[in-house]
Amino acid sequence: MKDTLDKSIGHRLHHAARLQRALAARHLTELGLFPGQETVLKLLAETDGRTMTELAAALQVRPPTASKTVGRLSAQGLLTRRATDGDGRLVRVYLTEEGRQRAGAIDGIWNSLEDTMVAGLDGKDRKRLRKLLRKLEKNLALTLGAAVPAGAEPEEDEAPEEVADDAA
Repeated sequence: MKDTLDKSIGHRLHHAARLQRALAARHLTELGLFPGQETVLKLLAETDGRTMTELAAALQVRPPTASKTVGRLSAQGLLTRRATDGDGRLVRVYLTEEGRQRAGAIDGIWNSLEDTMVAGLDGKDRKRLRKLLRKLEKNLALTLGAAVPAGAEPEEDEAPEEVADDAA
């Protein structure tokens, strides 16, 4: 008899996410980074000079966790912390030139991971998968009483459609 765990969507999603994180970690190691650090670099590449509070909020972690990550990246010479003029208590975080280069290299890793994950899926399947994952995110966020994550709503170019249950 087939194990029902293999038919569980939650199990399949969890297992796929673990494999994706493991592959991401392997690639990030080549850049001298640990998982989670790449997000800090990408956030600063998007908007340099964020405060620790802004970084923690964007990362959805507590400020001490963000501070620890920033400290490690700073020790590698990828970030600098500077007190704001007029208020020495307010510290902003900036990418160094090396940090900016690694942030750029992260795009290649993310693109490679995406290509690996969706290999064999055509454009229609990819679009449907994105839509289904956004729906899962929304359902989970609403159940937890959390804000619906950005991007969990259907994209403008996606017409609403009913997704039929697969009888598998």
